[in-house]
Amino acid sequence: MTPSAPFGPREFQLVLLRRMADHQPGLVEDARRALGASATDMREANRHWQAMVRSPRARGALARYRSVLGEPGHRAARTIGDLECEALMWRLPLWPDLRFEVVTAPGGRAVWNEWLVRAPGVPAPPLRTAADLRPWSCTVEEAARAFAPARPLPADAPTRTRLAVVLPGGEALVAEFTWGLLQRLVDPPGGQPAGPLPFTP
Repeated sequence: MTPSAPFGPREFQLVLLRRMADHQPGLVEDARRALGASATDMREANRHWQAMVRSPRARGALARYRSVLGEPGHRAARTIGDLECEALMWRLPLWPDLRFEVVTAPGGRAVWNEWLVRAPGVPAPPLRTAADLRPWSCTVEEAARAFAPARPLPADAPTRTRLAVVLPGGEALVAEFTWGLLQRLVDPPGGQPAGPLPFTP
C-alpha cells in the first residue's frame, strides 16, 4: 500500500487486527484472510495509519475517522460527569454485532475515547464464569457490568484496557482488551495466561 492508495474500512480493520495480533495471532490470521488481505497488507495498513496520525498536517481525530469510515451510521448522546458528549458509531464487517465507537467532547472539539462496543439493540453475551470470557467475546463495558465492581488497571500499551475482575467463586483475574475487545485473561498482577480455560472463537 502506497501513501496515495485508498485507505478505507478494510484497511482500518487491518489496523485494529495488527494490535490484536499481539495476543490472538490465530484469530487475527483467520480474520485477515476473511478480508482477503496478506500479512504484508496488514503491516502496510498499520504503517499508513501511523503516518496519517503523526503527520504534521494531520487532521483532527474525528475528521480522520470520517475520512476513512465515512459518515457514522449511528449517533447517541452521552453524559460524562456534567458534560453532554456525543458517541458516533460505525459498522465494521469483521464484527457485525459490534460498532466502532468514537466519543467526542462537546462540540466535537476532541475525541475522548475510541473502541469497539456492542451494536445498539444487540444483546450482550451472558458472562458468568471464566469460560464465558473467551477472546473477542465481549467488550470492556460488558465485562465491567457483568463482574461489577471491576477495577480499571493501568494500560500497558496504547489502545489497550485492563480490568481487574472477581468471578462469582472469588477467583481474581485480569481481563485484557485491545480496541475495547477482550483478548485474554491473565493472573494478577499479570503474566502468564490464566489457567487451562476453554478459549475458542
